[in-house]
Amino acid sequence: MILMAAVDDNMGLMFNHRRQSRDRLLRQRILALAGDRTLWMDRYSAALFGAELDGHTVRVEEDFLAQAAPGDFCFLEDRSPRPAEENIEQVVLFRWNRTYPADLHFDLDLSRWTLTCSEDFPGSSHDKITQEVYTRA
Repeated sequence: MILMAAVDDNMGLMFNHRRQSRDRLLRQRILALAGDRTLWMDRYSAALFGAELDGHTVRVEEDFLAQAAPGDFCFLEDRSPRPAEENIEQVVLFRWNRTYPADLHFDLDLSRWTLTCSEDFPGSSHDKITQEVYTRA
């Protein structure tokens, strides 16, 4: 699977059971990256996308990390990626380039992965979002 997540400078994902931020252009980028391949997420994330998911191959399941097949995309917001680590082929992080309060963090040790690509793009709520792509070292 190809795991996607948005994180702050401290790898924070959520605070007090809420996402740190939302960005319309980031959602469009996630859908464009997935293209016609399956994009998995849970109900919490699907609510963020809403009608934007129409016309895309999206599977909404609470145990999406266990169900995703090789080559499928997964968007993670509200859980640890560690239980699925052995099935992750690639990690795509979207960095907010800010520090937000966080009580849930992206907890994969990326020192065992190779950063293969980094690109900045403007968001709708952030002047700069950095997309980083990691593959297994």
